[in-house]
Amino acid sequence: MNVSALLAANGRKYPDKPALVAGDAELTFAEWNDRASRWAYRLREHGVEPGDRVVLMLPNCPEFAVFYIAVIRCQALVVPINARSTQEEVRYICEHAGAKALIVHEALVHAVNEWIEQGTNLLAIKTGGSQGVWLGTAAWEIGEDVLGKLDEFAIDPDAPNLTEESEVSILYTSGTTGRPKGVLYTHRSLLTVATMMAIELSIHHRSRILQLMPLSHSAPLHLFFISGLMVGATQVMALTFSPELLLSLVQKHRITHFFGAPVAYLLTMKHPEFARYDLSSVEFWMYGGAPLSKEMAAQMEQAYGRDKLACVYGLTEAGPTGTRLLHREHPDKVGSVGNRGVLFAEVEVVDEAGRPVPAGTPGEVRVRGAGSMKAYYNNPEATSEALRDGWLYTGDIGKFDEDGFLWIVDRKKDVMITGGVNVYPKELEQLLERHPAIAEVAVVGLPHPEWGETVTAYVVLVAGADPAHDWLTEVRGFLSGHLADYKLPRQVKVLAQLPRNTSGKVLKHALRDAAAQKEVELT
Repeated sequence: MNVSALLAANGRKYPDKPALVAGDAELTFAEWNDRASRWAYRLREHGVEPGDRVVLMLPNCPEFAVFYIAVIRCQALVVPINARSTQEEVRYICEHAGAKALIVHEALVHAVNEWIEQGTNLLAIKTGGSQGVWLGTAAWEIGEDVLGKLDEFAIDPDAPNLTEESEVSILYTSGTTGRPKGVLYTHRSLLTVATMMAIELSIHHRSRILQLMPLSHSAPLHLFFISGLMVGATQVMALTFSPELLLSLVQKHRITHFFGAPVAYLLTMKHPEFARYDLSSVEFWMYGGAPLSKEMAAQMEQAYGRDKLACVYGLTEAGPTGTRLLHREHPDKVGSVGNRGVLFAEVEVVDEAGRPVPAGTPGEVRVRGAGSMKAYYNNPEATSEALRDGWLYTGDIGKFDEDGFLWIVDRKKDVMITGGVNVYPKELEQLLERHPAIAEVAVVGLPHPEWGETVTAYVVLVAGADPAHDWLTEVRGFLSGHLADYKLPRQVKVLAQLPRNTSGKVLKHALRDAAAQKEVELT
């Protein structure tokens, strides 16, 4: 079995069933399957060969779905990247991956056009009409129908030459600690995690999945897009996220499954007409990618219903696969990520020597299962560090409680050591998020000649708060009684905004680097 064959089979099983819905546009499974074959032919015609890497800079749209399968049918590797990526980021990924082609949505060409027009070895393709050096796809739909010519390039929708061991795609990590790394997957990786999610959260051919989170990310792409493709579900897509879109699309299309970061849920439930929308069709509201405090969990349960909320935990490198928690099963453990590895996965917490640690003791989370990556692309050193003895070492610090539930404490690389004692930034951040004048916070360790690192809090204030206030005294006073004295910040710096990447994740390394240069980059 392979990913291309999933669509070929459903094109035969459900030819007239809506597979992709985006605004007024709709593709049936048969139409999706045929267009993917046609576009695979066009890619081969323009020089894409088996084994090549093809970068997709596309938002959530039918063209993404078609090109994703078309590239695979060329037996090339598909490399989806965030549609909000900068020219520098796109160039780095294309060069690191040794890409043959870059495929960009027509609305995003401006972001990379300067570089492309300067001259590259890339085949530059855009949706819509041709433009300068850009080859447009519009002509592909009105020209000769090439479905009868697929044999010229040995294109077969069932792709019998692709096995579960064949390499299929590369996803680049969000790069919160520096340059992003390319995560290389096989068909087995994707099929494993898609099957897992379909079983764990009851995704089937009658499901209707809403895709608002970027399909360049592993969770929406592998857990829900591939899972929906596998079972023959209908997938509703939109170019971007907004609370209004989430509410209106759920109501209009009777959505059954939605995955989003916690912030998507928190923003949506503040919509002034939230209660007016009919969200009763939803079977699971799924979230992951960021920690959820007990206060946030209580608010979400009230808004969306405890019985429908599910947390999923796993890294891009793991497929993602790891654990899951249903609120209705363990309401007293919300904030944890569950008490077992999901289907096909095992999870442990271990010390530096790789030995499991007792309950209550922090250690590194490691995951084992067929969904994990094959390697970091062109990075054997990082691969050997992450993949050891059949386990993927996640870089997350976690601990099991006495009941066997896993709580994520922090990222290993973010842990601060001050005076020889470990301090976990996330512990401080979750407390400071409760402060009524603090909108956002990031805690990092900055070098100190005596203590090793000094605990430093970067805060973004709510509108109307006075940046000239003594925030060090304020913050230390607010945390006093909740934390031991050695954990309290010794510096507090007020910023207009936190530095983030295109995925919205805070770039703590940028804060450390900027502090070393005695200035903080605000844009």
